[in-house]
Amino acid sequence: MSSQRNSRDSKLKEKQINDLVSRLQLLLPQLNQRNNSRQSASKILQETLNHIRRLQKEVEDLSERLTQLMDSVDINDNDRRTLENFFQY
Repeated sequence: MSSQRNSRDSKLKEKQINDLVSRLQLLLPQLNQRNNSRQSASKILQETLNHIRRLQKEVEDLSERLTQLMDSVDINDNDRRTLENFFQY
């Protein structure tokens, strides 16, 4: 009986993982645009990691650009703090 439960639990976890991987594939533009064929889980996870890295790089670049723009504009310290606090969220 215990082995049947473990098998059932294992299948349930496998289904949950497969569902999550499928949802990830839908969220990734580079995989979602190609076609609707199912990619391997390892490919989807690798693409997810690459996508997150690209997004982090984009955030860093935008942050740097914003800093440069703020440095080039004549604003008082209070307004600068307000803008910095706003962009923290």
